[in-house]
Amino acid sequence: MSGIVVVGAGQAGFQAAASLREAGWAEPITLVGDEPGLPYQRPPLSKAYLAGKSDADALSLRPASYLAEHRITLRADTRAAGIDRAARRLRLGDGESLAYDHLVLATGARNRALPVPGADLDGVRQLRGLADADRLKADIATAGRITVVGAGFIGLEFAAVAAARGIAVTVVEATARPMARAVSAAMGAFFRAAHEALGVRFAFEAGVEAIEGENGRATGLRLAGGERVAADLVLVGIGVRPNQELAEEAGLAVADGIRVDTLLSTDDPAISAIGDCARFPSPFAQGLSPDGSVRIESVQNAVDQGRSLAARLTGRPAAYAAVPWFWSDQGRHKLQIAGLTAPEDASVTRGSGEAFSVFRFRGGALSGVESVNRAADHMVARRLLAAGTPLSPEQAADPDFDIKALAMRPT
Repeated sequence: MSGIVVVGAGQAGFQAAASLREAGWAEPITLVGDEPGLPYQRPPLSKAYLAGKSDADALSLRPASYLAEHRITLRADTRAAGIDRAARRLRLGDGESLAYDHLVLATGARNRALPVPGADLDGVRQLRGLADADRLKADIATAGRITVVGAGFIGLEFAAVAAARGIAVTVVEATARPMARAVSAAMGAFFRAAHEALGVRFAFEAGVEAIEGENGRATGLRLAGGERVAADLVLVGIGVRPNQELAEEAGLAVADGIRVDTLLSTDDPAISAIGDCARFPSPFAQGLSPDGSVRIESVQNAVDQGRSLAARLTGRPAAYAAVPWFWSDQGRHKLQIAGLTAPEDASVTRGSGEAFSVFRFRGGALSGVESVNRAADHMVARRLLAAGTPLSPEQAADPDFDIKALAMRPT
């Protein structure tokens, strides 16, 4: 038997392989990854790792001994170049090919490039993998002025780390507030103030015209209005694109992600897709896209989809319907989000100061909850959303209403 080949050795790919063994899969499993070394965690790269609070060894998802004991063959530093669906073979970049009975695409995503002159100058960085983080660690040791393009999670996490080192940081953002596509106006305002208290300067509704430099090295940015922002290091964090080309070239359906059904299968029954690269139907995406599908970039989604796929491949199929949740550590504040929200969703705030939650509603139904420094609210939100327990905006707005008791009721 050829067994299962997993393309992508990140969180989703590794979880699928590990869960297959835990579920009793006895046939070969091969994990193909395009980075050198063992599978590792990405979230700490923009936080603890850059801040020097953890080292590379602490990032590993499992030691090499785990892979050996569980008979998972890791083909590290290996590029997947093509899929022969008829022959069920994966072609590798070195010309070799691997036969498969089932192919799992966990190809992840890559950072969007900043499409302006000067984006290729030295000193312009992105943060996606361990090699990126190592370059940034070396850069910030000598940087005096840093500009971050993009006020999303990665950009703000990096800004907090740099500001804590006493470096002058400017964040340039095309929208009117931080994390505009991910959180409510109230939560965005809180994190803007928190970052400004660290010394971070923001430039909102600002487009970048060019990155300027001298002798091949970035020296600053020119914004659309003519303003110039000096910088000896520029971090670009303007989102990602799914790595869907392998699937597309093989004739599989793609649309901002590899399209899969509720069982995470592509339109080829011998190929599945999971993690950041997969677009799937979700009960939590109703009203967010015309067909109720979504592509989610989170550790929770990668892990849960890896487990769900392993269950299907070992004879226990079930539709994937896990509650999406996310987190971001920015300075001393922890942001936790449960559910999927839209910018126009209504907001109700519970709590105050530096510990509060924003309950979001779409069509009168709870769509998500954003919590800062209120972990208990986050756990309650996940229970409510998982069970589909009704909560009205009026109940959420009433400080005397016991939301925890509602969430703990038997379903």
